[in-house]
Amino acid sequence: MHTPHTPLRSSRRALLAMIGASLVAGPAIAGTPASAAAPGLDDPAKKEIAMKLVSSAENSSLDWKAQYQYIEDIGDGRGYTAGIIGFCSGTHDMLDLVELYTQREPGNPLAGYLPALRRVDGSDSHEGLDPGYPDAWRRAAQDQVFEQAQNDERDRVYFNPAVQRGTADGIGTLGQFTYYDAIVMHGNGGDSTSFGSIRDRALGRARPPAQGGDEVTYLNAFLDARVWAMKQEEAHSDTSRVDTAQRVFVRNRNLNPPLDWQVYGDSFHIG
Repeated sequence: MHTPHTPLRSSRRALLAMIGASLVAGPAIAGTPASAAAPGLDDPAKKEIAMKLVSSAENSSLDWKAQYQYIEDIGDGRGYTAGIIGFCSGTHDMLDLVELYTQREPGNPLAGYLPALRRVDGSDSHEGLDPGYPDAWRRAAQDQVFEQAQNDERDRVYFNPAVQRGTADGIGTLGQFTYYDAIVMHGNGGDSTSFGSIRDRALGRARPPAQGGDEVTYLNAFLDARVWAMKQEEAHSDTSRVDTAQRVFVRNRNLNPPLDWQVYGDSFHIG
């Protein structure tokens, strides 16, 4: 699903320090700013929903915990894609993850591949990783220390920055999720389709609640900008991840179950 931008390392994946139309075409639905009393995406129950929503798009499954052991090269120019959030050998976040894991548990099955991961960082090369790296990843995924490292890096690089930025913009649970999903797919680098650029494009059309704007109007502007960014890449030209998923919830901005949506033609339900 992921295809490279240019330059590779500024797309989809970036260090945390760099964070600084309805379902069918029609007018945006009028809305009100998120209630301060409503739980945000970092509420444990809402975070679990967020993990399932992303997994439905990334892995065609709600079982996001089954993805700790996932690894393959999906031919997108980013080398190996693996784990619960699609850590990539070519985009630095996999290297950060394995370094963290090795700090916590030296001698783990992946530790010996750190020199190779450093060499291939920024490319799609498998040099020094084949043939044993995928099996080593799957062995490591049986280790709770590695699972926790994946959770922690997901939160540090993607989830927490999305929630923090969304909270600062005054948007609620759904809005924070739209930010999170955008950072997962596009990263927060400096290119025109990164999360920051998507947000800037939305700000050119609408104000978020923190600036006195209407929440739904702003969410529609952000999702419009997200669709534009997705269409810049052939692999993302199917925008159902937004059109038949995130836009469906504009009337249910707290993501309260039951939730029904579709991604890439597959139907999903959370009761």
